[in-house]
Amino acid sequence: MWLKLFFLLLYFLVLFALARFFEAVVWYESGVFATQLVDPVTLSFKKLKTILECRGLGYSGLAEKRDVRELVENSGDLMQGELYSALKNEREQAGPSTTFSGEMHFYELVEDTKDGIWLVQVIAQDRDPLLSKANWGKMVQKVSQFGIRTGTFNCSSDSSYCRRRGWTKSTLIMSVPQTYASKGKVMLKEYNGRRIEAEHIFKWMTSHVASRIKTIRFSQQLVDDWYQQDKQPVKMFLFAKLVQPPAFFSALSIKFTGRIEFIFVDVRNWDNVSCLDKVGVQQVPSYVLKTPEGIYRYGNSTGEFISLYAMDTFLRSVQPEVNDLFVLSLVMVNLMAWMDLFITQGATIKRFVVLISTLGTYNSLLIISWLPILGFLQLPYLESFYEYSLKLLRYADTTALASWVRADWTFYTSHPALFLSTYLAHGLLIDYFEKKRRCGDEDQNANNLEWLSSLWDWYTSYLVHPIASFQNYPNESDWDDDPNFLLERLAVPDLWLHPLIPMDYIKNLPTWRFKCAHVEGNVWGDHDTNFQKPSRAEPSRGNADLEEPGDDAGGPSLGKTEDSWSGGEDQEAWPDDMIHCTECVVCLENFEIDCLVMGLPCGHVFHQQCIVVWLASGRHCCPVCRWPSYKKKPLRPAGGAESHKQE
Repeated sequence: MWLKLFFLLLYFLVLFALARFFEAVVWYESGVFATQLVDPVTLSFKKLKTILECRGLGYSGLAEKRDVRELVENSGDLMQGELYSALKNEREQAGPSTTFSGEMHFYELVEDTKDGIWLVQVIAQDRDPLLSKANWGKMVQKVSQFGIRTGTFNCSSDSSYCRRRGWTKSTLIMSVPQTYASKGKVMLKEYNGRRIEAEHIFKWMTSHVASRIKTIRFSQQLVDDWYQQDKQPVKMFLFAKLVQPPAFFSALSIKFTGRIEFIFVDVRNWDNVSCLDKVGVQQVPSYVLKTPEGIYRYGNSTGEFISLYAMDTFLRSVQPEVNDLFVLSLVMVNLMAWMDLFITQGATIKRFVVLISTLGTYNSLLIISWLPILGFLQLPYLESFYEYSLKLLRYADTTALASWVRADWTFYTSHPALFLSTYLAHGLLIDYFEKKRRCGDEDQNANNLEWLSSLWDWYTSYLVHPIASFQNYPNESDWDDDPNFLLERLAVPDLWLHPLIPMDYIKNLPTWRFKCAHVEGNVWGDHDTNFQKPSRAEPSRGNADLEEPGDDAGGPSLGKTEDSWSGGEDQEAWPDDMIHCTECVVCLENFEIDCLVMGLPCGHVFHQQCIVVWLASGRHCCPVCRWPSYKKKPLRPAGGAESHKQE
């Protein structure tokens, strides 16, 4: 996990450096930065109208270019980045419009939505719509850039609901939250104008939305409100010489209802502007964020444009809600989980299986972690902790570094192809270095079929313990199981908690008598550390058969030199796939001549009585290597046994 977090932070540093590189390239080619101010005098009449469209200011009745330019200047400073975004949004197509199927659908999306604006075209039964298809498409494109959702309700789908509402003719309905509290009631407004042009309909909408914003028109009223201690400590002020605030400012007041209070200060008829100096406003127009920590003038830092998306990003970072933090953590966790696709080495299917497993694990842990957090936030004595956290967050998000991060976030979210391509390139580099680092790992060279086979082997070993038959060690698959065993477990769920391994396989394990004969130059013994023969004193060259002390302790003993232990002609055949050894690791005693020995599928050999007691106690595995005693092990290379003997 920490490795993936490191690679993710490294990727963010790469994105930050790449954004600075793009800015340098743009400056080298055009000589301007995105934060550079644009003089509206140098713009054409069409571009000026495009800026007003994006800011949400009506320009009907303004035929002179000078009047349009003054309206742009009175609404805020224009930067190169905002001009580029406005021209880009003009070429984009409008988002989809919702078609309501009936009363419940309309209620769930429109009347039950407490933090958004809806514009719905109601088509009366057997009537033509108020706006034609072309004009409705223009209207949808115009309002969608301000976060206003659109839809169409055809009364033919639910005529009784239209009669109760009084919709006897085709009209337009707008829904706006009625109160200033979060999740308040919604009021429906019907358009009664005679003119059905998009500009007039939009002006009707903005006037209704702007009426929800607190408006200050006198200097004394500003002073009283500025120093008033309200329940809402965060306020967003707009000081401008406008009749009403721009539509994007009004739309933001709906989205941040209950979090930030929006106030419009009309300074058109102010003779005494000294009160502006008292509150720290040096110029008009100005967008000022007032917090308990001080005031912050929006528009002086990187990426702070006079647009809906840019200001929405800024306000979400300064005064986030719990859902914003959850979405951010969800994005971070999933980006970190996708790093597993490149860190994991081996078969392609293995990478995706590990990725799916990681995504499921990380998202489950994230949701489980958020549940107690939401519970703690509801506790009254944690309210001070929550306020101090927001205070620290506001201090951090009003710095220059935070403005760079917000600008990069805006840039990469508006260019998703660039974001995905850089993430893929970063992942491929991680894959390359991980492959170099694990060059000695054999598992990464496995193909898909080999890995799937090992995965099935692992899965079934935990799901069902197979009943392996060791009669003559058949060559069938390791998982040639009895289907009755699986049915037995499915029928009795409690049996899944207990290992149901029959003891019948023990009688099928190979058993023989240990023999000893002297064949000079032939050495038995396994070179594994668990099967080293007992240490003996090196005999003299002339006394090869000299017995060590302790041989008279009764019965034949294994106190012989290494050259005296072999399979002679009179010995029963030692199985080829069994490791030659002289000691039982269960009782730690040497094998005596004619004693019964038993071998396990892994190749290790023990006293027959010792290993039967071991297995009968429920430990169905080898005491040395822990290989399952009921499962056949793949055959070792043919030269393996011979190599032991030769050594």
